[in-house]
Amino acid sequence: MNRSLFAQSFRAQIICGLLVAFATAGLTSCHSSNYLAYKFPTFTFANRPIPPSLLANRVMVGVTANGGTTGSLQILDAKRDIRSNVENTRTSFSISGYASGFPNLILNFPAEITGFVYSSAKGDVQIVNYGKESVTGSAGTFPALSTGLAIPTNAGHIYSAEESIGQLAVIDNTTGQSYPLVLPNVFQVVVNQGDTVVLAMVRNSNTIYRLVKLNSNQYPTSTAAIAAIGAADCQPFNLPVYCIVPVNTGSHANAFDRPTGAYFSLDGTAAYVLNCGQECGGTTSSVTYLQPGVLEYNKIPTAVPDASAFANQVLVPGGVTAAVSNGTTLYVSGQQLQPDGLFAGNLSTISLATNTVTGKYSISDGNHSKMLFADDNTLWIGSQFCATGERASRAAQEIAANQPTDQSANYNCLTRFDMGALTVSIVPAVTQSSTSPVPVPFPNTNQNQYYYGDLTGLCWVQNFHKVYTAYGGQVHAFNTVDGSEINNVNIIVQGTALDVAYMDAVTDADN
Repeated sequence: MNRSLFAQSFRAQIICGLLVAFATAGLTSCHSSNYLAYKFPTFTFANRPIPPSLLANRVMVGVTANGGTTGSLQILDAKRDIRSNVENTRTSFSISGYASGFPNLILNFPAEITGFVYSSAKGDVQIVNYGKESVTGSAGTFPALSTGLAIPTNAGHIYSAEESIGQLAVIDNTTGQSYPLVLPNVFQVVVNQGDTVVLAMVRNSNTIYRLVKLNSNQYPTSTAAIAAIGAADCQPFNLPVYCIVPVNTGSHANAFDRPTGAYFSLDGTAAYVLNCGQECGGTTSSVTYLQPGVLEYNKIPTAVPDASAFANQVLVPGGVTAAVSNGTTLYVSGQQLQPDGLFAGNLSTISLATNTVTGKYSISDGNHSKMLFADDNTLWIGSQFCATGERASRAAQEIAANQPTDQSANYNCLTRFDMGALTVSIVPAVTQSSTSPVPVPFPNTNQNQYYYGDLTGLCWVQNFHKVYTAYGGQVHAFNTVDGSEINNVNIIVQGTALDVAYMDAVTDADN
C-alpha cells in the first residue's frame, strides 16, 4: 500500500475511534447525570423511605375529571417543574389505588409520611402512604358532605362537620367506633396538634362548642349526662361516650361574632377563635383568645355553665377568616365592608406581645382560606370568589373610563406579602390598560386573560424558592423571590386541579 494512503487511512481510523469514544463518553455522562438526578443518600432525611417514583421533591395534586365522577392524585417533580422523569421514559406519576371522584381536600402529614384525601363526590377519606405512593385504605366514610374536616397528626380521630344533616361525626380510631353528634347547622371543626381540644362552629351563630369525652360508666343514661354538663348532645344515647358542650366565656357576652374557625398557637398556650363579623353576617370581626387547658376533652364540666375559657380579645377591623403565626406575630386575613356595599380584602398583623393590631394591608378580595409562610421571608394568601369584591368593581369602572391602575385592575386570588419590606403584590401581575395590557402569563380553565379564578390549593416547596397552587382549576407555580410565575407547560394536569400538597416537607408545620 502507498505510504501516503496508509497514513491517511491510519489517521482516519484514529479520528473515528476518538469520535466513537467521545460519543460513548457523552452518552455515559448523560446516563450518569440522569442517574445522579434520582440518587438518594445512603441515609435519607428522618429515615424516610425512597419512593417508587425516585422523586425527592414531590407535589401531590388532587385532580377531578368527567364532571367530578372520576378523580386521581397526580405527582409532580417540584424540583424540576415537570410531570415526567428526566429521561421521559415515564410521562407521569400518580398515587396508585386512588379512584374517588373530586378529591378536593388534602390533609398533609409529611413527618408521618402520610396524607389523608377527602372526596366530596364520594364522601370518603382515603389514606395515602407517601413512601409507597399508594392508597393503603379508607379512614372513613360520612353520610353527608363534609363542610369541615379535622385530623390530628396522630390520626387517632377524624372529625367531620356535616352541615346539611346537622351532625358532628367523630371517628375514634383508638376504639374503631363512630359517634354521630347532633348539632344543627354545624359547618366547621378544628383540632389542635395534640388531639386534646376539638372546637365546632355553627353557621350564623355566636356560639361555639367543644368536644368532651366522658369517663367510662360515668353516667347511667344520656339524659343524666346531658343535664349534668349542659351538653347539646351526647352519644351513644345509652352510656354516652362523647358530648358537645357550649364554650363559656363568662361575662364576655360578645366574645364570639360569627366564628368561622380557630388557630392554635405554636406553643399550645392559646386557641385563637377567628370571628368573621360583618363578612359572615355579623357585626364585629375579631380574634378571641381562649385557654386550651379549660377546653381539653377530658375536662368534664361540673356545673352549668362550663368554666370560662376566655383569655383576651383583639378587635380586627380588616376582617378575619384565616390565620397563621410565626410565634411573635399573628397574621389574619379577611374582608371589610366598604361604603358601596362590597367587601375588600385585608391582611392584619397582631403583635402577640402586646395583643394589638400593628398593621393593615390591602390584599386580594374574596373568601380567604389559605395562608402559609414560604422562602424569602414571604407570606402567601389564597382566596376564592375574588371577582365579586371591591377590586373587580373598581377595575370595571376604571376600564370603562380607560384609566385602570395596576393594583385595582388586578383582582386575582393570590397575594404575596413581603414580611420584611411590608409590601403586597397580587399574583400574577396583570394590567388591563388599553395602551399596554399585561394579561395572565398562561392559559387557564377560567378562560379569562386577566383572571385565573379561585385559588383552592397552596403549598410551599421548601428551600426551592417556589410555591405551587391549584389556581383556577390548573396547577400554577410561582417564585417566592419576586412572585413571577414559573412556566407551567410541563406541570399541567389533565382534568381540574383541586388541591396541592408538598409531600416531602421537613415538618407538618410547613404545610
